[in-house]
Amino acid sequence: MMGAGKTTVGRALARRLGYTFVDSDREIVERTGVSIPVIFDIEGEAGFRAREHTVIQELVNRRLIVLATGGGAVLDPLNRAALKNHGITIYLRASVEELWRRTRHDHSRPLLQTQAPRETLQALFELRDPIYRDVADIVVDTSLQSVQRLLTQLCSQLDVFCQDKL
Repeated sequence: MMGAGKTTVGRALARRLGYTFVDSDREIVERTGVSIPVIFDIEGEAGFRAREHTVIQELVNRRLIVLATGGGAVLDPLNRAALKNHGITIYLRASVEELWRRTRHDHSRPLLQTQAPRETLQALFELRDPIYRDVADIVVDTSLQSVQRLLTQLCSQLDVFCQDKL
């Protein structure tokens, strides 16, 4: 979900692993030369999702990266399959209250530019949480934890996950 810490935790995890951090939204912005809100304004959510799908299909084939996707990327079944089949998928979970605290002043979130953004966030969470859980190999709660503590917990879970796969 937006505000869960994908960029912050993703960058820190990539540094810890010696990998490259890649953000699919940032990749879209670099390719188009415009911000995500502008893409939403011009092409709508469907246009953005089509661009997102193309980028994710390319990025999952890179090696030694930590990939942060936009929160809605998993709505596309082909994106879900690509993420599950090309690495370890981590769901950074936070409560709606925490997500709202982190995003309420951020006007660059097109899906929250509504008359009732808190209620919109709640509805998005209710829709997406089961999908995230289904796609995820690992679920980590990011509420009220420092990045360093999250990294320690995440690396421990990655070790266990990888040992189970051997």
